[in-house]
Amino acid sequence: MASPRTLAETYRQLHTTDDALAWIGLYRPTQAEIGSLAREFDLHELAVEDAIVAHQRPKLERYGETLFVVLRAARYLDDEEEVEFGELHVFVAPDAVVTVRHSEAPDLAAVRRRLESNPDLLSLGPEAVLYAILDRVVDGYGPVVAGLRNDIDEIEVEVFRGDPGVSRRIYELTREVIEFERATRPLGAVIRALATGFEKYGTDEELRRYLRDVEDHLTQVIEQVDGFRHLLRDILTVNATLVAQAQNEEMRVLAEASNAQNEEVKKISAWAAILFAPTLVGTVYGMNFEVMPELHWRFGYPLAVVAMGVVSLVLHRIFRRRGWI
Repeated sequence: MASPRTLAETYRQLHTTDDALAWIGLYRPTQAEIGSLAREFDLHELAVEDAIVAHQRPKLERYGETLFVVLRAARYLDDEEEVEFGELHVFVAPDAVVTVRHSEAPDLAAVRRRLESNPDLLSLGPEAVLYAILDRVVDGYGPVVAGLRNDIDEIEVEVFRGDPGVSRRIYELTREVIEFERATRPLGAVIRALATGFEKYGTDEELRRYLRDVEDHLTQVIEQVDGFRHLLRDILTVNATLVAQAQNEEMRVLAEASNAQNEEVKKISAWAAILFAPTLVGTVYGMNFEVMPELHWRFGYPLAVVAMGVVSLVLHRIFRRRGWI
């Protein structure tokens, strides 16, 4: 196993070595590097364009004897509570595998070490390299699922604790889950199509078993992610219900306070009305005009006092019957 330093040296060793398999790994390659690979391995221009532009969904396409596979790796960032996605393009030719990465993930060095330590698997050809890459990508989804599950557990606690910022966290986590689903669900169709091609072109049965194992793991991830999406939707509904209940309770308390205040206002108004009648009479006769009715009448004062008392008593009974006092 050699590690050539340049593409030209790689091509030379590939041509001069019998039954050789070249694995060329590029990280954010230049136009010239992609062009060199396209000429050497007769890569289709559409696939080359996708590899340069990136931002593709997971897919599998066949151009003659060459497979073009787009994968989206993922890793969970615990501090930011975010899922970081990476994009990986894989060209599988009869005697070469070309990987084009547009992000740090996945760690293909670990895939290479695995293949180098397992010559029997590596002897199955370039499809074995593709399987190992797929297996690595799908295995990388496990920590993401665990991280999302932990976040959802924390959100459930915050919802019932009444944390005011939980709605925003639910929304942000829902976006992460949806984006993760976009990375994993199309990959299921890619693996099924790849399995069909393996069967059609007579790929080794052992490699097909390995691929079915990857499909099983991916199916579990897809089911869990789908469950997360539904669970977050239910949590959001529960949170909205709890918020509405809290608002209703606040409105009830405010209404009770308003009613109590109205009762106090009624009492104050009733006593003010009762006191207003004698105050009015006393004020009128306190203006000290010489020409006023009954001003010099002997029974004027007692009558005024009795009148004030009667009016106050009548008002008191009226307000008492209405419950104002």
